Amino acid sequence: MPITPLASRPHDHSHCVHSALSEADVLCAQKGLRLTALRRRVLELVWQSHKPLGAYDILAVLSEQDGRRAAPPTVYRALDFLLDNGLVHRIASLNAFIGCSHPEHAHQGQFLICRTCHAAIELEQKTISDAIISSAQGVGFTVEGQTVEVVGLCSGCREA
Repeated sequence: MPITPLASRPHDHSHCVHSALSEADVLCAQKGLRLTALRRRVLELVWQSHKPLGAYDILAVLSEQDGRRAAPPTVYRALDFLLDNGLVHRIASLNAFIGCSHPEHAHQGQFLICRTCHAAIELEQKTISDAIISSAQGVGFTVEGQTVEVVGLCSGCREA
């Protein structure tokens, strides 16, 4: 019987949020970086579910729930910080962001994205990254970064 990834199982996201924030605190302390209140809040919002969240969605929550009058550039700067430090990934096809499940080490992102509910599950398969790099080198291309996005149906939507 295959193991169902956590992202596609009903669970309490508060544990995911707490773990992500704790890991961010540790990583920022190790690197001598400041996890400002806004950066921390943006990371918390990204981790509220396993569905990628757009910058304007984050901005709306900051305005509605927090009463912050943050401007789009402020949110984008916070997201850039989180991206640059491996705490979130950008899902290009959705123009949205999702928390990184493995921020403690650099890696390439591979995501299974449900076309119905938009849940995203991060994979970390070195063999996929290696195959891309090897194939690219075979045609004289140097890979500087990679994000693989695979669209399909999660188990919950497939069963519905």
